[in-house]
Order: sequence, then C-alpha cells, then structure tokens
Amino acid sequence: MGIDDFDPLSARTPVVADLKPGGRFTAVDMHRAGGERLLGACLMGAGLLRDTPTVTGRTLFEEIGDARETPGQQVVRGTTSPVKPRGGFAILRGSLAPEGCVLKLAGHDRDRHVGPARVFDGEEAAFAAVQAGSIQPGDVVVIRYEGPRGGPGMREMLAVTAALVGRGLGDTVALVTDGRFSGATYGMMAGHVAPEAERGGPIALIEDGDVITFDVASRRLDVDADLSARAASFVPRPPHRVGGVLAKYAALVSSASEGAITRPPPPPGGSS
Repeated sequence: MGIDDFDPLSARTPVVADLKPGGRFTAVDMHRAGGERLLGACLMGAGLLRDTPTVTGRTLFEEIGDARETPGQQVVRGTTSPVKPRGGFAILRGSLAPEGCVLKLAGHDRDRHVGPARVFDGEEAAFAAVQAGSIQPGDVVVIRYEGPRGGPGMREMLAVTAALVGRGLGDTVALVTDGRFSGATYGMMAGHVAPEAERGGPIALIEDGDVITFDVASRRLDVDADLSARAASFVPRPPHRVGGVLAKYAALVSSASEGAITRPPPPPGGSS
C-alpha cells in the first residue's frame, strides 16, 4: 500500500464524528455518547469496515457489535447526515511535493489557497514570527528541515498552528511543512511534504515571496518559481549534530512518503 492509496479511501469515507477542532464536541463527549464502539458500528453499518481479528481475541465486528448509543447524543452522526461527506485528509502532489504530501481537510472548508511563501528553517523560527505579528492574512507559512531525517524525527507543528489561530489567522493563512501536524491542528495545513528539505527536496529551494498554490480539486501543491535554476547552486544546510539513537535514525530513515521507516544500511562496498 502506497501513499496514493489513502486518498480514495479518505474520499469515500465520511466524517461522522462532530469533534473539535473543527467540530463542537470533545473526546470526553464522544466517550459519553457511546465511544469508539459506536463510531465503528456506524461505519460497519455503512459497509465501510472489514472484519478482522483484534488483540482481544475477538473480531472487530464482535467488538463493536455490542455498541451502546446514549439516547439523544449528537456527537456521532449517521452516514446519511455526516459532518462532511468526504474524509479528513487528501494526498497532494506537485512541483512542491513530487513524492506527495498530506493535506488536512477537516476543520476548514477551503479547497484552494494561493499566497506568498514565508519561509522558516525550523518550528521555533516560525513560532517567533507568528508571535511577533510578522505573518499576514493570505501568507503561506513554510516550515522546513523538520522531516524524518532533518528533525530528526518529524515534530508536529501544533505550537505554530495554535499561535496562528490565536492571532486570528487560522482561516486566512496556510502552512506547508516537511514535518507533521497534529489531529488538533486547525486550518489548511500540508504536512509530510516529500522529499524533505534535508534530502534536497523542492521545499528546500523555496524563497520568501514565492507564490504557492493549494488546489484540492486537482490534488496539487505547486510553487511558481524556477526551482531547477536554484537546484544547480543549492548548498545543503549542515546537518544537526546529533548522536546515539537519533543519529542512527537519521542515517537509516526513509522518506515520509514511504512511511518514514528505517532500513538496514547497505553492505560495505554495496549500493544503497
């Protein structure tokens, strides 16, 4: 299963739980409504689940078959009246993400965003800019060198996205990162951009002012810039000085588009 297989799965799976940050209720409310068993039973009834063994020794359908719905609950909605008819994310490709990226769709209704890039090497620099009031409506915040190898480890950009919402920019600013975003993230966010900056991906070549386009309908994430010319003179950023497990991870980790899994090193004298 590859990254592109997730897009059609998301497209045909409705959002049936009305949960924050885009919805009205919290996880505690969902538990009181009937919990994950109720959510599973809803999807099972719509034919959107396959039965499979679980760690309890019972099958998935056996586990959710005894779901109990709290009378009057409004958290888990049926598939005939979902919160949204499509899933909470989409897979985009384009000149900025040749190997793909994950765009969050839950929590906002935007299908397109075009704006100038504001580029930051790392989460801390982006957070400081937001706090200083340097980000304007319409901007595209680009946070790079946070990918599996560059982090190393793919931190989530929750602090930055929360700060954008706090500044009243959640509905007018987009974000692009080779790191991750949280399930609690609100707004138009593209994460897992691959190849990551540490591998010399296009995100490493973006400059302030480059126009970036999100287009959900065409599943595209593009940048209006001559990246080929910049690539010819690109000088990689010196890698983080890390040791131990982190250094081993950074040396062996694959692209986010391949699951950010680690692979054994090539044999001496062999090819990678």
